[in-house]
Amino acid sequence: MKLQTIVIAAAIAFSGAVFAQKKDDHNAPKHGGIAIETKALDFEVVAKPDLIQVYVGEHGKAVKLDGAKGKVTLLNGSEKTEVDLAPTGDKLEAKGTFKVTKGTKGIASVTLAGKPAATARFEIK
Repeated sequence: MKLQTIVIAAAIAFSGAVFAQKKDDHNAPKHGGIAIETKALDFEVVAKPDLIQVYVGEHGKAVKLDGAKGKVTLLNGSEKTEVDLAPTGDKLEAKGTFKVTKGTKGIASVTLAGKPAATARFEIK
């Protein structure tokens, strides 16, 4: 009986820390895409059949994309498509025709000032 009480008390004590954490929504999608947080940067990937956009941020603030490059690799089963992205205003973007459907997986990578900055994986739901 005492062991059970100790286990329950410990579980309640440790679960309190989980509920006490402040919700940090700086990485919530703002453009209708998929939000991805990496160690270095935050991405929001907007993938449509005619347009791919990658918004890049750091702790909720947009990153300057002067001289930036990007690439998105789309994976549909065994089919692989690589798309080069170019800076357009506050995002990296590519226009064209892309196979983007539910279940499409992808890898977005960004280079800032000639140096690899971050890579993130995503899946279209």
